[in-house]
Amino acid sequence: MRFVVVTGLSGAGKSTTLNYLEDAGYYCVDNLPVQLISEFAKLLNENDEIERAALGIDVRTGSAFDELESALENIGSMGIDYEILFLESDDSVLVKRYKETRRLHPLAFGDRIEVGIERERKRLSNIKKRAGHIIDTSRMLTRELKAEIDRIFVNDLEFKNLYVTILSFGFKYGIPSDADLVFDVRFLPNPYYHDELRPLTGKDKAVSDFVLGFDEAHAFLDKLEDMLAFLIPNYIAEGKNQLVVAIGCTGGKHRSITLAEALYERMGKYDDYGFRLEHRDFGKDALRGK
Repeated sequence: MRFVVVTGLSGAGKSTTLNYLEDAGYYCVDNLPVQLISEFAKLLNENDEIERAALGIDVRTGSAFDELESALENIGSMGIDYEILFLESDDSVLVKRYKETRRLHPLAFGDRIEVGIERERKRLSNIKKRAGHIIDTSRMLTRELKAEIDRIFVNDLEFKNLYVTILSFGFKYGIPSDADLVFDVRFLPNPYYHDELRPLTGKDKAVSDFVLGFDEAHAFLDKLEDMLAFLIPNYIAEGKNQLVVAIGCTGGKHRSITLAEALYERMGKYDDYGFRLEHRDFGKDALRGK
């Protein structure tokens, strides 16, 4: 039997994840009292008809949540294997989600949402350290979360313990606030000053050929790939599970898109990690009539 314990920060996607697992054939129970977890796992283990099960547990259980580690240790002592999936997200994203749904944070107790999130992070710190799978949903679309859940828990593919977002942007629209590494590619000639290229974007072959026609572009990609190949394992060793690599040009339309696409293609060979590509300012100039 495959037994998955789903936990994490309130608002990070636990309920959505349980729904995905249930649709995939998992027997799911949400927010079972901690005192019953050991008995629940034992009953599942003795039931030959249930091959996959998932248990959602979070701070809504109150003070009993602090007994979760003991309950899990008890399960292990019975010879029952289990996995912990921990879902987290950035504070700013969690605050936005709570405001959109107008729900109260379970640990806010009348204080601001940020205070409740801080309390919850401290309370979950130990269980997070025990998690075999940590998924940061800050930048994930619901379909991307579903794809990751399917990949790990349905298709039994190896868990990628770091997700890298390669993000193109325009400096005139501001540096992305969540960027971990920022690279300025305005040192390359600008396609904007060529009439036939100006209305196109870095996704178009003509622009891509122009930008990548310079030796400096390939030297930049070589050095950046080499640096990321060095940095990523070290970030993982420090417990980081999400990295945003931002590549910027003036408007986020030509050079940054071309190089982000080229870097994404190069990094595909590093299959121990997950990569996603995003163009933050794609189309903004067109919307502004430029």
